[in-house]
Amino acid sequence: MEKTESITEIAEIEEFYGKDMATRDAYGMILAQLGSKNPNIVVLDADLSCSTKTVLFAKQFPQRFFNMGVAEQDMIGFATGLALTGKIPFASTFAIFASGRAWEQVRQSVCYSKANVKIVATHGGITVGEDGATHQALEDIALMRVIPDMTVIVPADAYETAQCVVEVAKYQGPVYVRLGRAKVPAVMPKDYKFQIGKAYIFRLGKDVNIIATGIMVYESLRASEELNNEGIDTGVINLSTIKPLDVETILSVAKNSKLIITAEEHSVIGGLGSAVAEFLSEEYPIPIKKIGVKDCFGCSGDYKELLRFYGLTKENIINTVREFFKK
Repeated sequence: MEKTESITEIAEIEEFYGKDMATRDAYGMILAQLGSKNPNIVVLDADLSCSTKTVLFAKQFPQRFFNMGVAEQDMIGFATGLALTGKIPFASTFAIFASGRAWEQVRQSVCYSKANVKIVATHGGITVGEDGATHQALEDIALMRVIPDMTVIVPADAYETAQCVVEVAKYQGPVYVRLGRAKVPAVMPKDYKFQIGKAYIFRLGKDVNIIATGIMVYESLRASEELNNEGIDTGVINLSTIKPLDVETILSVAKNSKLIITAEEHSVIGGLGSAVAEFLSEEYPIPIKKIGVKDCFGCSGDYKELLRFYGLTKENIINTVREFFKK
């Protein structure tokens, strides 16, 4: 697998900085920009282009856009064929379908042949909201990271998403990018430069460090402010690349912590928390508490209410830390 080069400066990326917007919107916009710069980029969708925002690419480059219909398995196989001819295919649908319905094709066709396919799945996690449990992918990170040669990325905001898509287009090999439906707050600083496989340290704490991904980066930053005000020295790390893990940063953070908290909008089984715990259990055992959806399905509701219902909030992070230090 070839590692990505440092990010190519594209002036349009600056427009995403500081904006509260859905990561899927940032994806659609930057993908259309990339289409004008690289004629080898082609896009496939499974009849959901208005939702995944690949419709923006389709309108500008109709000859390089393929609506595969409600046939996700066929879409992945078709994308593999395009990749083997030298194209750079971006295949998009909802996360539940990309990771679930097409899992065998992702494993057998894409990853086994190391095909240069970019699977960018939107509507991940419970923030899908009213669509309910059948459409709320809480297992997709686990399903994707277990496949050999698959890179798994979960951007935290629109600015990181735009940079991520640029890097993914240059990266040689299979990639799974998980995006969301709902608008998310801007969190990444203006001088941030996304790199595949590299975590970003907002601040390193001496007592506890929160390793978060996706929308939970924002909640973790809010939690850290309150904990620091209480006298619990708390840091936050954005681990947007779940695979390959930035083991150097994780090990360094663990050696400077009394407690590690992981926070993700995903099942606590098999996702970010599991990946961090698996590594540290062998290299540097340390107390770890996982914030995420327990062993259950989601349900229908307003996405902010669902985040509270499943404990994916700053309050749950704060209470978890408080309880640890009380003991």
